[in-house]
Amino acid sequence: MSHKYSDKMIALLKNHQNSENQEAMEAYMRNQFQFYGIRTPERNALLRDFLKENGKPPIEELPDIVRSLWSLPQRECQYIALALIGKHSRNLTKEHLPLLEELIVTKSWWDTIDHIGPHHVGEIYQSEEDDTYLEKWVHSSDMWLNRIAILYQLKYKEKTDEDRLFRYILMHNQSKEFFIQKAIGWALREYSKTNPEAVMRFIESEELSPLSKREGLKHVNRKAMAEKAVKK
Repeated sequence: MSHKYSDKMIALLKNHQNSENQEAMEAYMRNQFQFYGIRTPERNALLRDFLKENGKPPIEELPDIVRSLWSLPQRECQYIALALIGKHSRNLTKEHLPLLEELIVTKSWWDTIDHIGPHHVGEIYQSEEDDTYLEKWVHSSDMWLNRIAILYQLKYKEKTDEDRLFRYILMHNQSKEFFIQKAIGWALREYSKTNPEAVMRFIESEELSPLSKREGLKHVNRKAMAEKAVKK
């Protein structure tokens, strides 16, 4: 799959590849992906200049552009694809959920998953009430879809659907997968910044992994220690 817009972006990345950085960047990602060796600050600068010259991709062409970038083996292409989706974050609708699902299950690792969940899926479900995809994902045998369902409310704060959050967690609280246990703890930790009492009750009353409990209570415990130090 090819598109003029993404082809120009890919050519720009190729022109700035840095072999000195490649080995370290690939090792950091456990050698699961190839890299051009372009570090984040430079990649962001390249994208910024590219957008000034070429503008945002038309939203109706966004799926083809994203798929074109996603098909490349270099991880920077996936990062650029997610950044381009982000440029249309306010225009994302449930019609983009099939595309996001495709990205979630392809070239999956924590770096892309943890961006797609709270940013793109989370953005859509701020206003979308049809939970068909969420229910599909939380029941899936794919660990990364499960993680998305647990983490998509990460930035919701007072708008968090607490019942859904806790229900989704309990559907996977017996998982032995590190990335699921970590996601549960992360979701609880973030929500504890908004409703610490609810999170503490939930953790005390439910059977969670030690990792999930430890992560879930980090903010609460840190705040308690700070308050204790002030009283001294």
